[in-house]
Amino acid sequence: MGCGLCSGVITFILVPHPFVTNVSGDRRGGYSGGVRDGEFNDPSLVPLYDVAFPWSRADDFFVAAVNETPAARVLDLGCGTGRLALGLSAAGHVVTGIDPASASIDVARRKPGADAVTWAVGTSRAAPAESFDVAVMSSHVAQFLVADHEWAAALADLRRALVPGGRLIFDSRDPAYRAWEAWNPLDSLRMVDQPDGSAVRVWNEGTSVDGDVVDFTLHYRFPDGRELLSSSTLRFRSEKEIRSSLHEQHFAVEHIFGGWKREPVGAGEGEFIVAARAVEGP
Repeated sequence: MGCGLCSGVITFILVPHPFVTNVSGDRRGGYSGGVRDGEFNDPSLVPLYDVAFPWSRADDFFVAAVNETPAARVLDLGCGTGRLALGLSAAGHVVTGIDPASASIDVARRKPGADAVTWAVGTSRAAPAESFDVAVMSSHVAQFLVADHEWAAALADLRRALVPGGRLIFDSRDPAYRAWEAWNPLDSLRMVDQPDGSAVRVWNEGTSVDGDVVDFTLHYRFPDGRELLSSSTLRFRSEKEIRSSLHEQHFAVEHIFGGWKREPVGAGEGEFIVAARAVEGP
């Protein structure tokens, strides 16, 4: 993901042998306010995240979608370490990346091409009014806005930041696919190569499901036996809820795709890939 948000308390646990060290953070408020967990705030952990989540076909989709507005002024909300923001800049757009995690922004600012992007530590409220042609939230950032008021506040801020007719593009997982059922050590395990040549074992583990709210833990196991645990929460909104919430904040939905090849919902890869346009309020 570019960067994630949740309601609730996020705990990171470094587990070396023979003792345990606890690192905790509070992530109440999401992109409309609040702080991020250690995976995005702790300078020692951010590089691990950056390596674990490289460029993907989802990023290809977002670049192609934004390219429909040539030389656009783009807001990347939840830009994290800048992967997509830098790709959009390289594609000829004028990009502003906003993220509440200063450690992630610090990493983004050190990357090649970063001088061409405007970086800001902040929330959706930091976006200036009527300053962008396109706004994006990638890497399922929308799902980290768990509470209804957080989601509504972020949408309202994005609507204010867009020019009339500006576009909002984001992704969210389709709850009908029940993605969390594959979040276990067997089905989600992968190896992440580190710059020093070592490999870290990474997997997701679902811990609880309460309606459309799913708690899960990310495991990072290092070759020396240390293990990093990152607990988090996601909201799996239905297509109906997404459409309704956008309408309430004066967005008109143009498309909702089910996969990165623009398949219909239910015929893709378990995604809601949403494109909506800012319209005039009542």
